[in-house]
Amino acid sequence: MRSKLQHIGLVMFGLIAGILVSLNFSATAGKDATAALPIEELRSFADVYNAIKQGYVEPVEDKKLITHAISGMLANLDPHSAYLDADSFKDLQVSTQGEFGGLGIEVGMEDGLVKVVAPIEDTPAWKAGVKPGDLIYKLDDTPVKGLSLNDAVKKMRGKPKSQIRLGILRKGEAKPLEITIMRDKIKVVSVKSKLAEPGYAYVRITQFQEETTADVVKAIEKLVKQDKDAKGDGIKGLVLDLRNDPGGLLNAAVGVSAAFLPPKTLVTSTEGRTDDAKRRYLASPEDYMRGSKDDYLKRLPEFVKTVPMVVLVNGGSASASEIVAGALQDHKRAMVIGTQTFGKGSVQTILPLSNNAAIKLTTARYYTPLGRSIQAKGITPDVIVEESANGESRERLREADLERHLDNDKEKVDAAKPVKNGKKSKPEKTDKTEESEEASRTLPTELASKNDYQLSQAMTLLKAWQIMKK
Repeated sequence: MRSKLQHIGLVMFGLIAGILVSLNFSATAGKDATAALPIEELRSFADVYNAIKQGYVEPVEDKKLITHAISGMLANLDPHSAYLDADSFKDLQVSTQGEFGGLGIEVGMEDGLVKVVAPIEDTPAWKAGVKPGDLIYKLDDTPVKGLSLNDAVKKMRGKPKSQIRLGILRKGEAKPLEITIMRDKIKVVSVKSKLAEPGYAYVRITQFQEETTADVVKAIEKLVKQDKDAKGDGIKGLVLDLRNDPGGLLNAAVGVSAAFLPPKTLVTSTEGRTDDAKRRYLASPEDYMRGSKDDYLKRLPEFVKTVPMVVLVNGGSASASEIVAGALQDHKRAMVIGTQTFGKGSVQTILPLSNNAAIKLTTARYYTPLGRSIQAKGITPDVIVEESANGESRERLREADLERHLDNDKEKVDAAKPVKNGKKSKPEKTDKTEESEEASRTLPTELASKNDYQLSQAMTLLKAWQIMKK
């Protein structure tokens, strides 16, 4: 029996080494140096594999073991690297087009539980009251502990109009919550707009998708027409609302930035270990268009490049949202107001595999035009405006709170001390009031609501700006 195990071990060792050699050659083709294979670690892997195959209480398929090994490797790198099986890969591809099935939540894993990063606006989860930072410990009657993130996500998927019960642990709640959600086919409306009042345009981006830049152009064209119909004097100020926008496609972020910046302006840069991870993204068609021959930004009226502008952000503004806010802030094109952003400053590359699956691998950090790293810090607004008039904002999950998050390579960030007014400060204890309870909820559901305190402050700033120009 022992000799048989040893024989299988040698076969497995040779197989794994052969796979890694082939992967190594394909990944480093054209490069000068190749990394040596970790022989001892591979031997340990083969020993564990053999032990499971021979001694585990029930037979386990080879495919399942290898898949879990790959998934574990990626999951332990950082919160955003992951193995995508065929279904997950397909869902990811579909979601960038703005339509997919499910609950509508961005999730990660923490202490074996599913952690909600953010519910996507107008989705079943958002409407049911799921909040950032919620820990999902049960899916219907199935405990989450012991499931991989992929397995948990699969259980949350399902046919539209079917229900699922989420068992949730929420900070500040003495008892676990149970929320029943009706699954649905989710179509995320990327861009929403409204004439906040004559002369003042409001554009909200909920997620950065393939059509987001084109949709921003359409929204501005519509607002210009509405203002003209209202016999206004033209657009005198613009609010770009990126609050609770979890991000999305990099080229969409570059395109939205390019809408408001001069041509060829630097929007963001990325730095990684490989040559193709080191890039500069400019306000140029080649960096924001994918396959389309129509440069939709040419349709924008000239005033869009110079009109007084405010960008609204909060702790739910992440990734692509932070690229846009950082670019407009660094070039002094817009005043950024609100609260500190999420702090996701890393780039994920999707690498397809031969079995219709893929891996999502963190390959670079991105930087603002002035070279600031957003990773685990976020964008500090030019003007701090809390979510309510009494100075309260609800506590939010941020990148620096996630396990195994990448460090900020430019400066030391203390996750325990939130950034406020550009400086680190200790959390303040305040008594709960009715107003602060209201602030703990999500943004007003009415677009450009009069009850939106941060928006009202943005409008006040734009009007003051207009007066100062005269």
